[in-house]
Amino acid sequence: VGVRPSNSSLSATKARHKASSSSTLLNVTPARNSDSSTGSNVNPSDIPHSPQTPSNSLPSPPGIPLGKDGSPLPKLKPLHWDKVKAAPDRSMVWDKLRSSSFELDEETIESLFGYNIQNPIKNDETKSKTPSPSKHVLEPKRLQNITILLKALNVTPEQAYNALMKAGNGLVLQQLEALVKMVPTKEEEAKLYSYNGDINELGYAEKFIKALLSIPFAFLRAEAMLFRETFEDEVIHLKNSFSMLEEACKELRSSRLFLKLLEAVLKTGNRMNVGTIRGGATAFKLDTLLKLADVKGTDGKTTLLHFVVQEIIRSEGIRVSDTDTITGKMNESNKSQTAEEKEEDYKRRGLDLVSGLSTELYHVKKTATIDLDVLATSVSNFSNGKDKLKNLVMEELSRDEKNENFIRSMNSFLDYAENNIKELQEDEHRVLLHVREIAEYFHGDVSKLEEANPLGIFLVVRDFLGMLDHVCKELRNSKTPSSPSPLAPLI
Repeated sequence: VGVRPSNSSLSATKARHKASSSSTLLNVTPARNSDSSTGSNVNPSDIPHSPQTPSNSLPSPPGIPLGKDGSPLPKLKPLHWDKVKAAPDRSMVWDKLRSSSFELDEETIESLFGYNIQNPIKNDETKSKTPSPSKHVLEPKRLQNITILLKALNVTPEQAYNALMKAGNGLVLQQLEALVKMVPTKEEEAKLYSYNGDINELGYAEKFIKALLSIPFAFLRAEAMLFRETFEDEVIHLKNSFSMLEEACKELRSSRLFLKLLEAVLKTGNRMNVGTIRGGATAFKLDTLLKLADVKGTDGKTTLLHFVVQEIIRSEGIRVSDTDTITGKMNESNKSQTAEEKEEDYKRRGLDLVSGLSTELYHVKKTATIDLDVLATSVSNFSNGKDKLKNLVMEELSRDEKNENFIRSMNSFLDYAENNIKELQEDEHRVLLHVREIAEYFHGDVSKLEEANPLGIFLVVRDFLGMLDHVCKELRNSKTPSSPSPLAPLI
């Protein structure tokens, strides 16, 4: 300490450093060229040199960042970005960031994004305290994935062992999901089973998996526990979806206003198609509703949809007014209205009614977001999962008394699951029948295309309701919504 090395000593040190750096670069360059994590080649200048130097070597050159323990930080793969220059004369979002508000997990980031170069061993003391695993049974990429999952799992092997043996409540949903994702392949199982070396030479991830493999059907148990954990929420979702479909079918069948609208479209369409092969229709496919906005009047603005809506608005307004007259609900002020004022009152009241059709068909609009195939697959998966669990409990685990706690816990769940799955299958059958009946109610014989898309009618009605709402909004914002003359030519 305090003695300046001679020039010859410095030269020798530099020579050794240069030779070690060159050797390291030559050793790792092929590995970097085949790196698949980023899909890009790395310049040799990006690869850090890691010469092993004695503990009394020269200190790190100035400018090299140091870790908390004073050692140089390992170099990581670069993140290419454009830095923003500081702007002292204005407030920026970056001014609000605090250096202490976020701390990196150095171990994880070095594991994921560090160069594949063996870290230098500082001294004998460090080497004895933190021995590096010298053997790996699993592939590096697989090891990395399991290591990440273990961080999410955040339990000891003992805790995982106890939870899997007893099927208790020791693991929450996120932990069970992480555990199921760790399931090894048959090849990986065989490698871990056949490993007879020093267990301490394996990495933590491999030791963890090897410990779980000592449990009979460990990962099938984890899948069973995950199935149980998610079962109730999935059942509620499916039942709500089936209930929504049933309500949508009822709404379409019972809506007086929707039926009135179909009548108006049918009469208007037949009038426009007089003298053509399309005239004299008694019914039409509901997707015709989406074409009304494509037929424009001679003014270039009014569409056939505008015309139909305004006719219904006036008709509904008159109906409500007549009802009020019969029931005696008409105000005294309404009795003295002029013809023009009555006309405006009809339109105002009719517009309020027609604008409410979207609310009246609320479940129809919501049903359009449902995928029947997904619902059917979910019910089928439930049944398959239940059968798989039943086989595990009744056949595989029943041979050993050590599995008694797990079997007892799962048997209780199986009774509950079987009843719910039976109800879901009945719901599915009933709802599919209602959906088919709706298609037949509006379209008669169902085509193969409609069979492939049983909710097609609900999609059409949803889209039409959006168009109807838009027209009603336009009419409400206009000062005097007026119906064009029925004799006005339309193109």
